[in-house]
Amino acid sequence: MDKIIYPRSPREVMAGWTYLPRFVDKTRLHLAGRLHSDYQENFCKGFDGAWLNAAGITAEQFIDVVKNSITDGEVTDWVMKNVNKTEAEKSAFREHILNRGKEEEMKPRLKMRKEQSGLTHRDDILTMVDYIDADEKRS
Repeated sequence: MDKIIYPRSPREVMAGWTYLPRFVDKTRLHLAGRLHSDYQENFCKGFDGAWLNAAGITAEQFIDVVKNSITDGEVTDWVMKNVNKTEAEKSAFREHILNRGKEEEMKPRLKMRKEQSGLTHRDDILTMVDYIDADEKRS
């Protein structure tokens, strides 16, 4: 598996949830046996796990939903029906995802990731989402 198929940006939104479209893409790639090794270690962990936790569902439930859907619309419908969280809860999750990396304890990890990817010259990368978008050539 040499060619990386990049999932959507963590900034994208589905069913009111930031990050969900990316997790759907990663799950579809996983199910097709095409999730690149760079993503496999953290599949259903990290930001994926944070979404599962915020949504109150298991990885197995989510994988099954994606496996049995053809479109994003079907996933959206399932999430809207089965994940009953308030707008405030979704907003708190969005803020957590979009600001991850600004915390003092995360700054060394973000710095390490930038170094590993040859992005130390990018002063505009302040969060893990900024890093992901830059590393995946979106910014």
